[in-house]
Amino acid sequence: MNYLIAVMSDRISAEAAYVSLEKEGIPLTNISILGKGYKTADEFGLIDPNAEAKKQSRLLSFWLVPFGFIAGGAFNWLTGLNTFPWAGTTGNIAIGALLGAMGGFMGSFFAGGGVGLTLGGGDALPYRNRLNAGKYLVVVKGSDLVTRQANRVLRKFEPENLQGYNDPDEQ
Repeated sequence: MNYLIAVMSDRISAEAAYVSLEKEGIPLTNISILGKGYKTADEFGLIDPNAEAKKQSRLLSFWLVPFGFIAGGAFNWLTGLNTFPWAGTTGNIAIGALLGAMGGFMGSFFAGGGVGLTLGGGDALPYRNRLNAGKYLVVVKGSDLVTRQANRVLRKFEPENLQGYNDPDEQ
């Protein structure tokens, strides 16, 4: 499935582009307008980078927290560190394990969340920012032929940005 996304500066030009696409014979089921009064980014399915960051962080913590717990305890046991003399040998191993688990959690939070926030949204974040700024998106999805036809039509309206995408997973 191919997508063509045009960023329009106002509602009037977005609606005019929509009508022009309709007159060219592009099915209305393949055209969407995103913006105030129309579909939201969430309704259309643009990835929310914050949700993606949380998902990535949760997935990473699933592995890093137990690994940190085991590694922290093993490190303390192997080195024989006596950091907290009042806790004894077993207590020091347990404290080392808990500190390792905390390190694993922090790693998953910062690395997983940061990577999910910066990479998880792809181009969705700039489009969300434009919607938040009051712009409108005209999205056409369909075959290569449909998006090429839509490209010719949308160029006449001089959009701020016109970008095509190919989603090989979707048919």
